[in-house]
Amino acid sequence: MKLIVGLGNPGAKYARNRHNIGFMVLDRIAADHGFPAWKSKHQGVVSEGRFGSDRVVLLKPETYMNKSGDSVGAAMRFYKLEPEDIIVLHDEIDLAPGKVRWKVGGGHAGHNGLRSLHAHIGPDYARVRLGVGHPGHKDAVPGYVLRDFPKADEAWLDDVIRGCSDGASHLAIGDGSKFMNAVALRTAPPRSSTSKEKQKKSNASEQESQDKPDTRSPLQKLMDRFS
Repeated sequence: MKLIVGLGNPGAKYARNRHNIGFMVLDRIAADHGFPAWKSKHQGVVSEGRFGSDRVVLLKPETYMNKSGDSVGAAMRFYKLEPEDIIVLHDEIDLAPGKVRWKVGGGHAGHNGLRSLHAHIGPDYARVRLGVGHPGHKDAVPGYVLRDFPKADEAWLDDVIRGCSDGASHLAIGDGSKFMNAVALRTAPPRSSTSKEKQKKSNASEQESQDKPDTRSPLQKLMDRFS
C-alpha cells in the first residue's frame, strides 16, 4: 500500500497557486482513475482506490502548507505505514517550469511543507518534485509561490499534470523510473518515425536539387528569372 500525498493550501483562494500543484495532480489522478469522492479524514481529505491489486490512498492535507506533517503523520500512523511507503508531490522552485524529478530522501531545501514532514515522519519518503521556476531572488519566493499560474503556463502545466496521472500506477508500486517515463511521454514526446522519414526525404530532395548540374542555356536562365 502507498500513501500518495499532494501538498497545497485548502480553499478556492489558493486553488491555482504554484504552491498547489501537488493538489492539482492528485485531483487529476482521482478523476482519471475512477477514485471515489474525497472524504474528510486525517486533518485532510482522502480518496482510497486501487491500481490492479495495489491499494493506494490519496491525501490532500488541509492543515495549510507549513503544518502538512500533522496530516501526513496522522495518516501514516492510522494505516500503519513506514516513511518508505509515502510519496509526496510538491512544487519545486529549484527546477525550471515543466521539469519533473523523482527523489527518495534528502533535505527539505527550505520548503515549508517538506520541513513539516521532516519534523513528523523524518526524511526517508519519496518525492515527486514539480518544477515551477524561481522568481530570481529568495525574498520574492513567498509571494511567487502563492500566486496563480499565468495563462502562458497552461500548456506545460497540463502536460505535467496529465503525465503524472498517466504514471500513477507506477507510483502505486514505488517505481520512480517508470513513472518518469510516463511523464516524459507527455512533456517531451518522441518524434514519430513518419515525421523523421519525411524530413529525410525532404533533405535528400534538396540535396539532389543542389547537386544536379544546371544545363539551361543563358537565354533560358534569363527567361526563367523573369517568368
